[in-house]
Amino acid sequence: MASSSSVTHLSPPSKHDVFLSFRGEDTRDNFTSHLHKALCNKKIETYIDNRIEKGDGILPSLLKAIEESEIFVIIFSKNYASSTWCLNELVKILEYKQKLGRAIVPVLYNVDPSDVRKQSGSYADAFVKHDQQFKDNIGKVQRWRESLTQVAQLSGWDSSEIR
Repeated sequence: MASSSSVTHLSPPSKHDVFLSFRGEDTRDNFTSHLHKALCNKKIETYIDNRIEKGDGILPSLLKAIEESEIFVIIFSKNYASSTWCLNELVKILEYKQKLGRAIVPVLYNVDPSDVRKQSGSYADAFVKHDQQFKDNIGKVQRWRESLTQVAQLSGWDSSEIR
C-alpha cells in the first residue's frame, strides 16, 4: 500500500474571476464602473461591492467574495488609505495571495506611485488619523502599513501612463 507524505491543500472553489478593491468616493462612478463593465463584457465574472444583498452583513459578504476570487485588482486612489474597509480588504487579499498563490494587480488611479509605496502625501495623512484612532490597536495599523508596502512593490498599472 502506497502512502503519501504530503497533504494537498485545496483552495476554496472560485466563484469570481476578479475582485475589485477600490475607494468608492474616488473611483466608483468613473474608472471602476468602466473597468467593471469592460470585464463583464468580456464574460469575466467580476465582484464589485454593489452586489451585496440587502440585509447581508457587509464585512462577511466582502470577506466571502475575497475567498471566492482568483484575481484581485486593487485600485489605489488618493483616498484609498483613508478607508479602513479598503485596508482590511487589502490585508485579507494579501493573505490569500500568500496562502493560495492568488494574483494581485495594482492599479494606480490619479495617485503618485511613491505616495503608495512610501506612504507619503494623502497616504501619510490617512495613517496619522489611523494612528490616533487606533492607538489602542497599533498592531492593526502596522498590518495595514505592511500590506500596503508589499502590494505597492508588485508590478501593476499607472493610470497616468497612457499606452
